Amino acid sequence: MNVHESLLEIRQYDGLGYRPIVDYGAWRVAILRYHPELEPQAINSVQRHDETDEVFVLLEGRCILFLGDGDAEIGTLHAVDMQPLQAYNVKKHAWHTHTLSRDAVVLIVENRDTSNVNSPTRPIQPDHTAWLTAETERLWSGMAQP
Repeated sequence: MNVHESLLEIRQYDGLGYRPIVDYGAWRVAILRYHPELEPQAINSVQRHDETDEVFVLLEGRCILFLGDGDAEIGTLHAVDMQPLQAYNVKKHAWHTHTLSRDAVVLIVENRDTSNVNSPTRPIQPDHTAWLTAETERLWSGMAQP
């Protein structure tokens, strides 16, 4: 393709985990891919964003979005088995984490200044981790991992 870079910028990410691919003005587009730290039995914390919503779009594979209510403490956890090409807008202050299949690709749109400074994390209890693992097995029963 012979389109000058002043007209079009093409970025991709094929590694593990999270990587911003486009920052512009007040927003950022990132790609999230499988990482061993996102296996349900390895998840030991959730995070929230105090200044922004965050949008997730499943492009390939499987992803479960885990959401927790509560303020200082994580209350009830909920699991959403994401469907491809639907936008999931996680609201500001909602505790969340996710698990991905090995072939998953998730597009993330967030404020560019989203960082550890304005995105606190909280540890989850071992019974929460056990629930995440059991819920993943229930939702993905019979799914072969590539």
